Amino acid sequence: MLLRMESRGQSSSVHVGAGPDGAVTYMVDVPPEALPAVCGRDLERAWYAARDAALAQTRSVIRGFRFRQPDGTHTELALADRDARCWAGAVDGMVGMGTSYGLSLCLRLLALVDLLARARWALPLARLERDGAALHPSLLRTAAITPLTAEARFDEARFRASLPPLLVQTMLSPRLTGATA
Repeated sequence: MLLRMESRGQSSSVHVGAGPDGAVTYMVDVPPEALPAVCGRDLERAWYAARDAALAQTRSVIRGFRFRQPDGTHTELALADRDARCWAGAVDGMVGMGTSYGLSLCLRLLALVDLLARARWALPLARLERDGAALHPSLLRTAAITPLTAEARFDEARFRASLPPLLVQTMLSPRLTGATA
């Protein structure tokens, strides 16, 4: 069964289908890189909702995404990882993923987690703790507005270039420890 949902202020639509096994498929009329920017505050709320769902060990369904490219072809992505499914379920429960905004919010959250896992330079912007992580506000703002790639990730170089210059300079400066040689 397909449900047609229009997002507010967006001309693209998201069609949501559920399979007999409970898997959910999102058919999106635009590619990931055309999904809208989101509000940084919404991304922060999604981060904490995902964290809470992970701590509660909430389970969620497998999700598939089929994005229409401008040339008529499609990009297909699957979200089968247990943690990613948990986080997507939290976002779906928070704002719903049947709109381009909700879908963008979820994919940006997942792209941010992916970026933090592979970009060592971003680690100073996240305070990792046993029960989660606190993110620098500039990191959240940049993730909220930087376009996704065709693979629904962040391009590392573009993301880093979008951060405030003073923040990048601070990240690259050696830390003063007070120790003397």
